[in-house]
Amino acid sequence: MLKVGDKLPEFEGFNQDGETVTSSKLVGKKLVVFFYPQANTPTCTVEACNLSDNYTKLEKAGFQLLGISGDTVKKQKNFHSKFAFPYDLIADENRDIIEKFGVWQEKKTFGKTYMGIVRTTFIFDENGVCTRVIEKVTSKTAAEQILEG
Repeated sequence: MLKVGDKLPEFEGFNQDGETVTSSKLVGKKLVVFFYPQANTPTCTVEACNLSDNYTKLEKAGFQLLGISGDTVKKQKNFHSKFAFPYDLIADENRDIIEKFGVWQEKKTFGKTYMGIVRTTFIFDENGVCTRVIEKVTSKTAAEQILEG
């Protein structure tokens, strides 16, 4: 998994509108990249809505936000439209970005072991250097966790 001091990996992905988003265009402003397992699921929705509800505070603190999951562009579009998120959601179906950040890991739920996205938030400075990794994301207070850093 990416750690503090690591550079923002180079990546390219499609947002909810099918437009290309490249990591090189995200440098220059503080950046929050949050990974979530699946669009429109209860916990992911709580996290994404908490970030949306606190978007003005995050923006005032100088942050730009980017959400990433392995969902399709269509699923991201539905999720984005349904809740009118003020930030982009990236559809990483081939897990290229997910793998670069190291969040595709073994998980256990109800005694079953499987591979999946581990809910993680990465914070980068204006130079694209990771300054914080939040591994224990609390969906209901995700924005507060970012702001308290």
